[in-house]
Amino acid sequence: MIPHAFGRSPAGSVGIEEELFSLDAGTLEPAPFPAELLDGERLKGELFSTLVELATPVCSSVEEAVGELAELRARAKRLAADRGLVLAAAGTWPTAVPEEQPVSADEGYRRFVDRAGSPARRQYCCGLHVHVGVESPERCLALLEAVLPWLPLVLALSANSPYVAGRETGLASSRAEILGLLPRTGAPPAFASYAEWERFVERLVALEVADSFRRMWWDVRPHPEYGTLELRVPDQPTRLEATGALAALLHALVAGAEPDGPADRGLYGQNRWEALRFGPEAELVHPNGTRLVPARELLGELLERLGSAHLLAQLQSLDQAGEQLSLGRAEGLRRLCERLVELT
Repeated sequence: MIPHAFGRSPAGSVGIEEELFSLDAGTLEPAPFPAELLDGERLKGELFSTLVELATPVCSSVEEAVGELAELRARAKRLAADRGLVLAAAGTWPTAVPEEQPVSADEGYRRFVDRAGSPARRQYCCGLHVHVGVESPERCLALLEAVLPWLPLVLALSANSPYVAGRETGLASSRAEILGLLPRTGAPPAFASYAEWERFVERLVALEVADSFRRMWWDVRPHPEYGTLELRVPDQPTRLEATGALAALLHALVAGAEPDGPADRGLYGQNRWEALRFGPEAELVHPNGTRLVPARELLGELLERLGSAHLLAQLQSLDQAGEQLSLGRAEGLRRLCERLVELT
């Protein structure tokens, strides 16, 4: 059995992880973040040495977690500046060629790259991960199914990666497509119980297909080590305010979830593709399967149902991919990169 911590933190507690690009302050091209500056707890390494992860402690509210992130961003930027670096938040770095980025020295990451090959080297992208405390393993799996139909909407709102290797990709979230190059991404299989999920993970570990549950890269997954439901679907936002709004939406979604059996994976796949292609302009199949709904209209319906109407103005106006494209086309990618650093 996989040891778990469900119930150790209060149900509804929250933790947030952000992934940022480390850049040379002069060229604004990726440059390694010094490993000796990472503490392994709040500032962590990632698959590539030119990425850094910020992780909050367990917090009682999203507001508290965002406050922690503000301090972490400031701390990380100070450490970076001392080494001639700057940090920037986005889903992809507009000018970076993914296959040219240096892999971390971590042995686990290197084994993963050796096995996965070129798809692993293309994973140069950043996401926002929100952890919500859950009281039991079974409750975690039930909540997963309840929130799953709404996650393509969150992806659409968060889309922030329209460029890869200096080119427009035609996608609002290139990151979501890039993740799909790996196995065990998108929606997880529909498991009948937490024990069945556990057996699935243990089987893959025993077969040496994966080395832990952490190699299940689904858009949402149980995280037994933290005792949380981990929601991994959003692109990394640039502004901290956007991180806060998206985290608040995901937290409210879990809090207001009404489990009712397995979600429709076919509709999920359709909506996920629509979201990564068009971002906030996507038209999504309503979770009840009856009609197409513009993403912003669906957002209004969801927020009304959750009693979270205060988030409407922030989230309805969010169009990070559109902002990137407008600036990149008007003033070029150098200016876009400078602006992403400024907004971070």
